[in-house]
Amino acid sequence: MSYLITRIIAQVLENNKLPGAICSLACGGADIGIAMAKDERIDLLSFTGSTNVGKQVAVTVQERFGRCLLELGGNNAIIVFEDADLNLVIPSALFAAVGTAGQRCTTARRLFLHESIHDVVVEKLMKAYAQVRIGDPWDANTLYGPLHTKQAVKMFLDAVEVAKQQGGSVVYGGKVIERPGNYVEPTIVVDLPHNSSIVHTETFAPILYVLKFKTEEEAFGWNNGVKQGLSSSIFTKDLGRIFRWLGPKGSDCGIVNVNIPTSGAEIGGAFGGNKHTGGGRESGSDSWKQYMRRSTCLSKGKNVVSP
Repeated sequence: MSYLITRIIAQVLENNKLPGAICSLACGGADIGIAMAKDERIDLLSFTGSTNVGKQVAVTVQERFGRCLLELGGNNAIIVFEDADLNLVIPSALFAAVGTAGQRCTTARRLFLHESIHDVVVEKLMKAYAQVRIGDPWDANTLYGPLHTKQAVKMFLDAVEVAKQQGGSVVYGGKVIERPGNYVEPTIVVDLPHNSSIVHTETFAPILYVLKFKTEEEAFGWNNGVKQGLSSSIFTKDLGRIFRWLGPKGSDCGIVNVNIPTSGAEIGGAFGGNKHTGGGRESGSDSWKQYMRRSTCLSKGKNVVSP
């Protein structure tokens, strides 16, 4: 797919009398990434991937005083208050947690439910999970496909086991699906403490940790309590709470949503996050500035007009 997209872009460039090689694709492993990070001819290196690899990229690029734009991991949370519209909450949480089999940086990993609606939402969510059509991703009727590698399946199983050891209860899924390919069941885990190490770990798989909260302050604190800061959402009808969520004492993420899920991106908005998410931004008005070289230009002469 990447190859085909590159060919299309090259054709558009050539049709406009520009070299097609302006957009190139190099396929390879870590060797390609290391070479690019070390190459002084590359003024700006934009990297999308895990936080661990992003740290290595940042150090390597900084050693040559280059610039890098990092879009790394996310441990995204959805907070649902007692006044939320559950007709919005259930499909939103399902899409955010299960879409692309949990293999998206903006996937919802944590779901915070007010104690008064916790049991109702969990029950409804389990029923929604049971309706997910699993199968070949090339089939138009499929909603949920496989994980990308056998290693990802192992990481999924390991995370489920750790969640159980730390006090969690698997109320839906948790197993490998017996069929050709790297298929696992979309999974819901409840009863974990908010500060459990597994809850603070981004596992690139369809595991949703559901936590029960009492107060707004508690929920906002849990949202900000992880090292990543990519995407976040609240569901509420309280305008005062919405303003607090969007303000300095609210979400510390780069993407702050209200009554919509964590996954997805607005094409006109700056996409990226804070803290261990890397701080980079793609798309939107903030993006193009990072691809430019900033200069302060001074001149003196009779033909120079000053404002």
